[in-house]
Amino acid sequence: MGLTDNIRFYAATDVGRLRDHNEDNYLVDKKLSLFVVADGMGGHAAGEVASALAVRIIHEELKKEAAAIDEAAPLTRGTKQILVLLEQAVQKACARIHEEAKADVNKRGMGTTLSALLIAGSHGFIAHVGDSRIYLLRDGRIQQVTEDHTVYNELVKRGKLTKDQIEKVAQKNAITRAVGVYERVEVDTLFIEVLPGDQFLLASDGLHGYINHTAELEPYFDEENGQTAADGLIELANKKGGKDNITAVLVRLGEGDAKDSVRARRLALKRDVLVKMPLFSRLQERELLRIMQVAEVLAFEAGQTVFTEGDRGDELFIVLSGRVEISRMSSVLSEAGPGDHIGEMALIRSMPRSATVTAVEASELIALRRSDFFEILRKEHEMAVKLLWQFLGVLADRLDQTSKDLAGAREELAAEDITDAIFPENEVEPPSFREAELTPDPPPEGRDS
Repeated sequence: MGLTDNIRFYAATDVGRLRDHNEDNYLVDKKLSLFVVADGMGGHAAGEVASALAVRIIHEELKKEAAAIDEAAPLTRGTKQILVLLEQAVQKACARIHEEAKADVNKRGMGTTLSALLIAGSHGFIAHVGDSRIYLLRDGRIQQVTEDHTVYNELVKRGKLTKDQIEKVAQKNAITRAVGVYERVEVDTLFIEVLPGDQFLLASDGLHGYINHTAELEPYFDEENGQTAADGLIELANKKGGKDNITAVLVRLGEGDAKDSVRARRLALKRDVLVKMPLFSRLQERELLRIMQVAEVLAFEAGQTVFTEGDRGDELFIVLSGRVEISRMSSVLSEAGPGDHIGEMALIRSMPRSATVTAVEASELIALRRSDFFEILRKEHEMAVKLLWQFLGVLADRLDQTSKDLAGAREELAAEDITDAIFPENEVEPPSFREAELTPDPPPEGRDS
């Protein structure tokens, strides 16, 4: 039984204590394994129209592509294809809402946030715009896997103001992206491997606005009765003020098969190896998921070449399991084992490989390509600063080691000359090759010189 055959979901929504109508909308489709939360905005109930349109259009578009999603899910490259389909669905919803708003003066400027989760095969695919959220519970850790598109979050990321100063900003909770305000919108997309026991919570800001720390969600993830948990989250927000509409969709993945258990162990190992690398050691869980999304695991048999000296390289390799041998001009330089990384310079510049790497035994290596690395730097500005700063640290360590090696070489060159000890003064030294070459041969007997 696959993970998509063993999904349970629980949903609840409420108008809250201060609003007179509910502009939130949500969708659950177990057959498609699609879950969506949308929080509308706009006067004259236009927000409700926007969120309803977004949910309906995305559902319709993905139902049309159900066969393509099923075909793509098992394929390695199918993950990008599904993300494209998901983003196209959001863009169609955006264009339709924008068109509706232009046609009716009472709906001008309407839009909606959107957080969607599609589970296909062994992956979860996320599309996100605005300040609704998706949380993930895995191995006892709760993490926010989406990023709020708000003025507050932008100011925090840029570090221009302290959090106390930001609290005084009048429009700090204003969203910076919404579906439908313009004809197109920038959509955050992400795919992650899903595992048995994973739980996802999709929440509008009317709920998560009252959650000061993810630890507050633990009792609801632990609650055996999922519907009780969803209703409890609504009650929590209302008890704390209920100033906005409140929506919660809880998705629980049940037991998997033996293959899922193997995937879970490999995924945990992959995460542990990445987080121990200096380059990725300062990333938050959401950012680490972004790296894991593009980090591909490649298998090599004993004796198989990973790359050859002189090849143009565009990948960083990290040994996940096994051992590899690093050689130059047929001379073995060293070996690398689990956690060791090779070729990090290939991430930032195209240069010939300086050595050949060969698997000593059956090995698995994590490969991170330059194009994917640059894409992350382009889209994730805060993450880019962390990665580039860490990369400077890696380069500084390399420079430091090179300086030590050069200093050692200088010491060797300046070592005491012990020639006299080898050839004492009372010994006649043999003439050098150059001296012998310059000494003329004696003339033959019987002839004038």
